[in-house]
Amino acid sequence: MNELIDLPPKSVEYMVKDGIVMIDVRRPEEWKATGIIKNSHKMTFFDMYGNYDVITWMKDFEKIVTSKDQQFILICAHANRTRTIGNFLIQNHGYTNVTHLEGGMALWLEEGRNVTFD
Repeated sequence: MNELIDLPPKSVEYMVKDGIVMIDVRRPEEWKATGIIKNSHKMTFFDMYGNYDVITWMKDFEKIVTSKDQQFILICAHANRTRTIGNFLIQNHGYTNVTHLEGGMALWLEEGRNVTFD
């Protein structure tokens, strides 16, 4: 059984330079407030009420992550949403190389790492 892998910000920073696929699942107001990690794909999963549209999200996701064993990094505010989404992708969809940003954007920013506003 595959498991979701926690990646500390320092590791993610190196992987960004190598062009790893990153998917930021936060909401637009969160991106606007704190910025995003450069080159992240902005793909909101849960709306402000906790609702989601798995079918539409998966269609968009599969355009970016084109193989079940492709490595990618999920990003949210505190790593709670990404833990839920990551485990869902592993258990329900068979993805084998799912990682997420440990501590989310909160830890990334706390460590003074770069963000972009676009």
